[in-house]
Amino acid sequence: MPAEELTCQEVVEIVTEYLDGSMAVEHRLLFEEHLLICSGCAAYLDQMRGTIRLTGALCADDLDPAAREELLDLFRDWKRGARL
Repeated sequence: MPAEELTCQEVVEIVTEYLDGSMAVEHRLLFEEHLLICSGCAAYLDQMRGTIRLTGALCADDLDPAAREELLDLFRDWKRGARL
């Protein structure tokens, strides 16, 4: 990360570090400064928070069995591809 400012692409790439609290203090300050001047990234952060909140409220029984199997297949395919 550059020492002076972050790009929108960098914000997207490190948003999970920000949300889970694992970001170094100096990077957190740069991240928050970017949010003050970039409404698009601020909206993206809000969307990520909403997604986390909503998906955290789901349980396995909430999923249609066919949708559950489709998701599991996608994750298996993704994991196989990551090993190549």
